Amino acid sequence: MIHHFKKTQIVPVSLDQCWTFFSDPRNLVKITPAALDFRILTPLPDQMEEGMRIEYRVRPLFGIPMRWISEITRVEPMQSFIDEQRTGPYKSWHHEHQFRALDDSRTEMQDIVSYEVPFGPLGDLVNTLVVRRQLGVIFDFRTRAVGQLFGNAQS
Repeated sequence: MIHHFKKTQIVPVSLDQCWTFFSDPRNLVKITPAALDFRILTPLPDQMEEGMRIEYRVRPLFGIPMRWISEITRVEPMQSFIDEQRTGPYKSWHHEHQFRALDDSRTEMQDIVSYEVPFGPLGDLVNTLVVRRQLGVIFDFRTRAVGQLFGNAQS
């Protein structure tokens, strides 16, 4: 079963500043909870490009280290980019990052994730009990980290 997760945040910076930060894959470490022990294993350019693959080591469940390879499958500068899991803990993972200027000093950022957990009905149960909640924790952390980096915006 495909599950969906969506998170919206207003970032109090221009679209250009927001895009520059989020399209630099090295910044992912700054907005990922330390508990995941997230490590980027591949050398990275300062801006993502279509076809780019990024290899990570992460501990998403119960502290068990996992290898995760993402591919950037689409980049629409100043609008959106998509990363898809090629190897990792999910049966499938499609993460679209969307950006929209609200005015000269505020940007709406949306994360739209579609994912499948392996192991069929058992995986769906694990999603209900653990995975969905963990995604909420991860994206709530990201919201707070972005708020600390850029300040919190009023909607």
